[in-house]
Amino acid sequence: MKVEQSEYLRGIKPVLVNLRDRLLEEFPYASLLAQDSMAKNYSVSKTSTGIQMNGMLSGRGFVAKVYDGTSYAEYSFNELSEEKIDEIVTEIRTKLIPMSAHLPEGVKKSAYAMLADDPLVFSDSTEYEIDPKEYGDEKIIAQLTKFSEAGRAYSDKVLDCNAFASYQKCSKLFLSKNRDMEQNILWMCGGVVVMATRGEEVKESYKGFSVLGGAEILEKIGKKVEEIAQTALDLLESEPIVPGEYECICEPGVTGMIAHEAFGHGVEMDMFVKDRALAKQYVGRQVASELVNMHDGAAAAKEVASYFFDDEGMLARDTLVIDHGILKAGISDAQSAMHLGTVPTGNGRRENYERKAYTRMTNTYFEAGSNTVEEMIASIPYGFLLQNASSGMEDPKNWGIQCMVDVAREIKDGKLTGKIYSPIVLTGYVPDLLKSISMLSDTVELGGSGFCGKGYKEWVKVSDGGPYIKAKIRLG
Repeated sequence: MKVEQSEYLRGIKPVLVNLRDRLLEEFPYASLLAQDSMAKNYSVSKTSTGIQMNGMLSGRGFVAKVYDGTSYAEYSFNELSEEKIDEIVTEIRTKLIPMSAHLPEGVKKSAYAMLADDPLVFSDSTEYEIDPKEYGDEKIIAQLTKFSEAGRAYSDKVLDCNAFASYQKCSKLFLSKNRDMEQNILWMCGGVVVMATRGEEVKESYKGFSVLGGAEILEKIGKKVEEIAQTALDLLESEPIVPGEYECICEPGVTGMIAHEAFGHGVEMDMFVKDRALAKQYVGRQVASELVNMHDGAAAAKEVASYFFDDEGMLARDTLVIDHGILKAGISDAQSAMHLGTVPTGNGRRENYERKAYTRMTNTYFEAGSNTVEEMIASIPYGFLLQNASSGMEDPKNWGIQCMVDVAREIKDGKLTGKIYSPIVLTGYVPDLLKSISMLSDTVELGGSGFCGKGYKEWVKVSDGGPYIKAKIRLG
């Protein structure tokens, strides 16, 4: 089934059309983005059960964007009627546009061309199997309660098991002189955290799940509860690792974190504009093994970061960032692309209608290779299988990377020994790490249970992943 369009946006569209036409009487370019979204969070643990609206992901509002012949201005608002059109146009004309003549000291005004506005009428929706709203809060909580109880019952060493889920249904309209675009997106994600204890020691195992769809994700979560609980118990037996460089195999979740941190943020081209990304100097040069192909794009995969057009009215694309080890392109929003003289890649994204559009990642991943996981493990005399990525940091200006991984399973003479090391800090210089990739598995997995910020704010949904990869990595 396909996600239905918003009744609210359908009803307010004639007013939006009138507002657009009024703005076009005064400005050579004007566009409107309208958003109607609703999101909900659920969680069940030993001590609490919770259901709440997600304020960051829920709301109705609008963004008007206008061009005065040299630069652009945006005005966001959440009240719209025929009676308010004059007020909105006046606010933009008399208060917003004059601001460019009173910039803070040290801030220069840039001149931009007018955005391309090729004719396009478009409407599409993502698909789902089970609508979480229709499925209902009671059934979702019942499923999560079942998962939490199963995790707690797995062993008397399990201290607690938190099962959680969330979803967002989001509808957007984009109108300009020549464009009339609509999209309706539904995603759902969730996960399980199991805490195990031995004496005063507590270890935690987490796994997230996501789908461009609905409550069908719950069945997938339920099948992995015992596996997550067992990993928590295994971690009770873990030891600190001896720091050093090792041959490693990264599971898709760790591969995705490397893709996201190493060459996701590093090729966001608004950072090129500010000279804050070393990747700007390496376009057309080798930055990874010849085996490596990397993509980003809302149209590159079907996951939680997928959409049909971005928040600036640019169609979603599949951008080949790395082609057989060569850095081919970055990703961009419309403003950055104009500044750099490149083509927008459909990566202009807002946290919500009150926020500016920045260049943001979407679905970021490495392509598959031709090896099996068994072949990869058998090829390692001594090393580790890295699992359960937990967090990462990057330095786009110097290409450093630091990621946290919960599990390193020892490999000796081409076999897993059963010994586990934890916690693990994965560090290195990005090109060195990517150039060391020597094998990739023949299957790809993506996931997007979390969010990504631009620095410390501007949170948007992203997914990442890839195949299992074999590389030389510094662990500590």
